[in-house]
Amino acid sequence: MIEKMKKNKLLVLIIFIYVGLLIVNQEKAILSFKNSSYYIKEMLIIMPVVFLLTSLIEAWVPRGMIMKALGEQSGMKGAFISLGLGSISAGPIYAAFPVCKALLKKGASVFNIIIILSSWAVIKIPMLANEAKFLSPKFMMTRWILTTIGIIGMGYIISKIVKKDDIPLDTIQLEKDEVVIQQEICIGCGICVKEAPDYFKMENKKAIVTIEKVKKEDKEIVKVAKEKCPVHAIDIG
Repeated sequence: MIEKMKKNKLLVLIIFIYVGLLIVNQEKAILSFKNSSYYIKEMLIIMPVVFLLTSLIEAWVPRGMIMKALGEQSGMKGAFISLGLGSISAGPIYAAFPVCKALLKKGASVFNIIIILSSWAVIKIPMLANEAKFLSPKFMMTRWILTTIGIIGMGYIISKIVKKDDIPLDTIQLEKDEVVIQQEICIGCGICVKEAPDYFKMENKKAIVTIEKVKKEDKEIVKVAKEKCPVHAIDIG
């Protein structure tokens, strides 16, 4: 029980706050509970669809396609694709987080993920249509242009501060110095075989590991092979 409470500290804190509020002000506690219930119901409707979408991304969208469109080398093309994805999205912003995590795991850059999240939050097309209706098209266009510039600038700055290694992506749990190749990701380019022939070889147009434990003196060689892999299919413990 205590172990479960430690793992769910935020939830336990919220429960204590509700109990405290119920003691101090019953009316506000009931109102808060009603508001929370509304958002919980909304999440129960939306999140299953979101999880289905992320599963489809992980299972059916090739890593190479994501990397080409949204990866580190996608440049401004990737930024515009990200703006488009965020702008045509539907649903509340919290629905974007699992989708963006799935895209990160498939090779999207932090820069483009920031753009997707930001455009999802503030420049969705239905929002822009209502803004033009109530505040004039000129107001909407001016804000859209300035907001887009701000989003791209913010994405660039954050991508320099936050690296992909800082984000937990549920990667494979490996033993110390263990090396594996994710076969579903490998494109058979052969770079790892060229860089570390003692540890990798080609088989059926895919790279496979020949020695699972990296020797101390070979760590740098295998690390170079990992870094040069164009689709980041190699993991080292």
